[in-house]
Order: sequence, then C-alpha cells, then structure tokens
Amino acid sequence: MSTFNTEMASSTDSSATVDKEVRRLYERYQAAESDAERHQIALKMGKLDGRRHAEIYAALEDE
Repeated sequence: MSTFNTEMASSTDSSATVDKEVRRLYERYQAAESDAERHQIALKMGKLDGRRHAEIYAALEDE
C-alpha cells in the first residue's frame, strides 16, 4: 500500500510541474501575435497534457 502512495505522490508532483508549464504556455498563447505562433504553442500544450494522461493511465494499470 505504501508503494501506491509513493507512486501517487510522484504522479502528483509531476502533474503540478505540468500544470505550471501549461499555465506558462497559455500566457504565451494569449500574448501571441500571430495564428501560427498560437498554433505552435497549442501543440506544445497538447503534448504536455497527453503526457499527463499517459501517466494517469500507467498508474491505473499498476493498481
């Protein structure tokens, strides 16, 4: 059971880091001057969010 708690803490720490990065990218997105720049930033946010979801599914498989 403690292994599960350790994994969850690690996953939570990782999610917090991803959240910070997504917030930073969103601020850049709002300040972007062109559609092309906004598109590139949106792609980066999508990749980060995809990684977060991959971690969630991996944690569920380990249960």
